[in-house]
Amino acid sequence: MFVGMDFGTSNSAVGMVDSKGVARIVSHDNAGLSERAHSDTLRSMVAFDRAHRNADGLPLPLVGQEGIAAYLNSGDECRLLQSFKSHLTSQLFTSATIFNRPYTLERLIAIVVERLRRGAEADGSAPVTQVVAGRPVRFVAEDGKDSDEYALKRLSEAFAQAGIAEIAFEFEPIAAAYYYERTLDRDETVLVADFGGGTSDFCLVRLGPSRAGMANPKDAIIGTNGIGIAGDTFDRRIVERGIAEFFGKNTTYHSNRKDLPVPDWIYGKFSRWHHIGFLGTGSTLRMLRDIQRHASHPERIEDLLTLIEYNLGYHLYRAVEQAKVALSQHEETTFVFDHAPVRVERRITRAEFESWIAPEREQIEACVDSLLESTGTTASQVDRVFMTGGSSLVPVVRAIFDRRFGADRVSAGGEFVSVASGLAYRAAELFGRR
Repeated sequence: MFVGMDFGTSNSAVGMVDSKGVARIVSHDNAGLSERAHSDTLRSMVAFDRAHRNADGLPLPLVGQEGIAAYLNSGDECRLLQSFKSHLTSQLFTSATIFNRPYTLERLIAIVVERLRRGAEADGSAPVTQVVAGRPVRFVAEDGKDSDEYALKRLSEAFAQAGIAEIAFEFEPIAAAYYYERTLDRDETVLVADFGGGTSDFCLVRLGPSRAGMANPKDAIIGTNGIGIAGDTFDRRIVERGIAEFFGKNTTYHSNRKDLPVPDWIYGKFSRWHHIGFLGTGSTLRMLRDIQRHASHPERIEDLLTLIEYNLGYHLYRAVEQAKVALSQHEETTFVFDHAPVRVERRITRAEFESWIAPEREQIEACVDSLLESTGTTASQVDRVFMTGGSSLVPVVRAIFDRRFGADRVSAGGEFVSVASGLAYRAAELFGRR
């Protein structure tokens, strides 16, 4: 059994290839958070709940959907951490202290990987010690500098702590290419566009029967490029531009004979749903209560207070995600957030959404153009564009490739499992030779 692990910023998945060369995806328990009992993906997050302890009295880590359930039900008694992958380049984030116990970033990642490993072992009925894991084309720090070596060292250590004795890394778009290659009976020059939660990665590669005959199959790679913009960024833009105003953004309040805006740093916490709960400190709540008494829209500040005090950030972002999905299928949708006593309803058009993410779309386009230019490749030399990942379904993103290459040469598939499946195929290719 050969195993590939797609450890993602928002979601993770595991692919397995059996002795017959057939791939499948390991299923994960949704812990009652979805209409479906199981899912092909696992949320890349860990929660520590005071109510769940081991024999030594230490809080047990709860992973994925189970962690979300604990976080929603426990309030202040639960700490939730996520987006570990985006912190791999940070020299500042070395550890987090949870209930007076420090956890390194590597250890937190290892907890998620351990869960993925155990799922693969239960599915395959054998220990998992060799894994091919995905990685973005570029690990880029906040200062814009390339941080590949540092990030990979930390990621390697995390997998080792999770019990993986041998780890090999593969670019995520290359893994998606291996998935797509299974459909080919002739050679093609393919541009693979992989849109994850935290990054968008692109790879030009020669795929088909001849690649398998190469002494080093990686010689088929023509070039790669990537950018730290993807699905999570699009969600944040919906919140910032379309929803935050209902919770007081741009509202003013009267103080010292002046009309002042509600502090913008409050809405900076809206960038990640679980950070909204960080606003629930006594000093912040007292400040907001005082602002509410003198606000131009006190009802919006009341809704903000309810959002914070009832820990509704997860539900808000779920509604945002549903609206984003709907806008991929329809020209407009109605965003609805209904958790009594708060109800927000807003019509959002696809045109509005596309205007909100226009700067990010332009950066994605520039990244693709840069890859073509750096490899000396013209659009006419690309036989096929294969798009995968959740944001590949966003029409304005798809249009980038339709315009450059022609809609007849653009295809998509395996939006949430192509990388994991491709990593498993790569594992069979790499470890099966031994």
